[in-house]
Amino acid sequence: MAHVTIEYVILLPLLISQIFLLPWAASIIMNNWVDSRRTLALQETASHLGSSIQQSAAFMNNEKIGTGNVNKTLDVPLFIDGYAYTVTGTYNEGSTVLELTLALKGAPLSVTTAVKLGQNAVWQDSAFMSNSTKAYLHVEKVSDERIELYFFDEEMG
Repeated sequence: MAHVTIEYVILLPLLISQIFLLPWAASIIMNNWVDSRRTLALQETASHLGSSIQQSAAFMNNEKIGTGNVNKTLDVPLFIDGYAYTVTGTYNEGSTVLELTLALKGAPLSVTTAVKLGQNAVWQDSAFMSNSTKAYLHVEKVSDERIELYFFDEEMG
């Protein structure tokens, strides 16, 4: 009889602690996995946007192309895992590096990527919302061979 009582005294608290610890541990693991998946999707989208911006600037930088402008529809997902996200582009005067920041709305995740622009490219700080159907990249070549780029979102104004 003493063996049974000792087993209950030792095992019962252990079993009760497992009832609480296992779901808690599983929850933490799943939250980390979901955050990693969302971060990876944001990074992939940022990379795609950066590439589109670089290609657009390089296209307009061609000496055979005169002054003019192009509005490029942004081919990015409207939502990442059910969340809309904002994209902001910031550029320091005199730099050739554009910083794109993508941030999920309603979730504490964001990523930043650097995009190298040409010497004659100028980025105007701007932003757009991913679920906007009226957002685009505006690229304009002006008379002095300077290329101006920015996001424009008719819904944000």
